[in-house]
Amino acid sequence: MSTDVNSSGSKVAIRAMSALAIVLIGFGILFHVNPEGAYNWIKALHVIAIISWMAAMLYLPRLFVYHSTIAVGSETSELFKVMERRLLRVIMNPAMIIAWITGLWMAWDMFAFKGGWLHGKLLLVVLMSAAHGILSKSMRRFAADQNTKSSKYWRIFNEIPTILMILIVILVIVKPF
Repeated sequence: MSTDVNSSGSKVAIRAMSALAIVLIGFGILFHVNPEGAYNWIKALHVIAIISWMAAMLYLPRLFVYHSTIAVGSETSELFKVMERRLLRVIMNPAMIIAWITGLWMAWDMFAFKGGWLHGKLLLVVLMSAAHGILSKSMRRFAADQNTKSSKYWRIFNEIPTILMILIVILVIVKPF
């Protein structure tokens, strides 16, 4: 792996974290200036983070499906490693963090952590976070050329975030209990 690729990845991560810091500072100012109007902005940021997190949660296992069929050490395998690392570090991790922060704030501020639907949603989000952790660990295994899972495994695993997302959306919109 060339240092240019690693250096480029570091620059992308620094830019992503800088953008995240700017957004968070902006929201801090918004809370200070107009706390009543902040809820809709927090909710919008939460939805944006969820969309980003879910896109990455659906795409990373798909990359693993293809990566698991590629020869270890090949140029294509090295390209997949870069793609997977950047997807995880620049999109997936920050999106999950923002989703958790904004979601917990709304659960506390708007719902006082009450409601069966909210408890169910939080449980499913914990499971989604566990799937995120499995994907993160798997990315490190791919990076070390130690993947032991088949493309079929990753095709099946790819359905887990989809099922969790469907259940979460139903709980949030329908609030069945």
